[in-house]
Amino acid sequence: MSRLLCLSRSHMYTKCKYSVQKCEPFVCLLTSRGRVRDELMKRLISSSRRAVLTPYNSRHPLFWLLGIGTGFVLALGLKYRDSASERCECDAQKTLTVSRYSGAIDTSRGLLQRIKDEVGAPGMVIGVSVDGSHVWCEGVGYADLENRVPCGPDTVMRIASISKPLTAAAVARLWEEDKIDLDAPVQRYVPEFPQKQFDGEDVTITPRMILSHLSGIRHYEKDVKKVREDKEKAKRLLKPPEKKEEKSSDENKEKLEKAEDSSAKNKEAKGGQKRKKEFEQEEYYLKDNFENVTQALDLFKDDPLVFRPGSTFLYSTHAYTLLSAVVERAAGQRFLDHMMKMFRELGMLNTVPDENDPIIYNRSRFYHFNKKGRVVNCPYVDNSYKWAGGGFLSTVGDLLVFGNALLYSYQMAELKNTDGLLPGFLKPHTAKAIWAPVDKTDASWDKDGLYAQGWLVVEKQQKYGQCRSRRHYVSHTGSAVGASSVLLVLPSESGHTPPQGVVVTIITNMQSVGLNTTALKIAQEFDKARDEERVSS
Repeated sequence: MSRLLCLSRSHMYTKCKYSVQKCEPFVCLLTSRGRVRDELMKRLISSSRRAVLTPYNSRHPLFWLLGIGTGFVLALGLKYRDSASERCECDAQKTLTVSRYSGAIDTSRGLLQRIKDEVGAPGMVIGVSVDGSHVWCEGVGYADLENRVPCGPDTVMRIASISKPLTAAAVARLWEEDKIDLDAPVQRYVPEFPQKQFDGEDVTITPRMILSHLSGIRHYEKDVKKVREDKEKAKRLLKPPEKKEEKSSDENKEKLEKAEDSSAKNKEAKGGQKRKKEFEQEEYYLKDNFENVTQALDLFKDDPLVFRPGSTFLYSTHAYTLLSAVVERAAGQRFLDHMMKMFRELGMLNTVPDENDPIIYNRSRFYHFNKKGRVVNCPYVDNSYKWAGGGFLSTVGDLLVFGNALLYSYQMAELKNTDGLLPGFLKPHTAKAIWAPVDKTDASWDKDGLYAQGWLVVEKQQKYGQCRSRRHYVSHTGSAVGASSVLLVLPSESGHTPPQGVVVTIITNMQSVGLNTTALKIAQEFDKARDEERVSS
């Protein structure tokens, strides 16, 4: 670092290219090293002695005070010089790291601003890490419109269904400790949950089914017939038409294709309308406070199953509430206490339950559009009925920590020699199992993927030469009252010491915002910059 030294009778200044504040006296002494620092100290001591010891000065108390002040500042300089130097070096290293990805940051900032403008979100926050190091965290817009509080890296927002991967990690740890049997009936842990039937037969629901949304337990829609009809309609649209030789069959096929095309276009054009209908469900806006997760089971435990457990994928936040009751009994402590213990262990100190009473620093306000298309405050809600499936608050920094912890654990399984490396938060085979796609599942935010255990997984694939190739990645999105979110992990195909790859997370204080596509594009930008850096070095 280049320094410009200027020494007068009692002031010294430094010019540092990393400093954003006005230069202050004696900063040069604090950050200098070796002979330069020693020479400056000698000159200061000499000058203070002259100021204090001359006969003329002895008759002027002002000069005595000047000498004493000089000695005091010198002592402070000696005490804090190392910490000041370390801060400057840290800033330099951070600046160097960011400069490597400046192009990716500029491109990604444009993508973030575009999606923010497109959906009319008041504020968004993004965080990106590469190979475990945070390289970009930034907020755009406002966390609080009324008071013009800007979004920043420390802004706390609802993470909605990203709560599910957090719960899945807690289940995985308990499974590693032999405290949970993933294939046992849930009644072993939660006898309050009644024995369920389907088509007049007793059926079994297991924690493994719940993790992959194969339990058959309803989501927010209570009308079982409507849910089944919607599911069948979706299957027909996704099913490819069979080839027939008869002319009449060809005509039927053409009609079917036209109908499917029309339906697809209509669905795309009215994508927001579908999400709006979802947010018309009354259970999204519950204001009742549930003392514990077992009490929250009363919302759905007596309702009929929509599908036979294990047969059909049905995304269900309520099912994760049942899973939280399993965690509570297996861990022997309240679900929230167990989760907070896990967050502390991970270092996620800004991740907390979305409770209304506590003062939570940097908490955002939450917004939606009214019928006139105006941004308004969201109504009061109490999320105590769904802690496990959508009830936590967090920051982008904490979510990056979580994503990298799982990426580290996952990639440890690929290493033959792990000498000198710390163990992962999860055992390697556990992390592999969590990110292993499960048959009969799907996910709405990427049709290329299958649901695993608390995550969507897209596997690497290229069907044809010189055509689209898919990269392996995992993600989870979230949508809650006044909030949307995504956490995406793009593992690297090169590198040795984990974690290797890009983690992207975006949170916003506007509901019904699809963020997975934007997060994937941003991850690819940083992955490309990472590869270019490795080639050049």
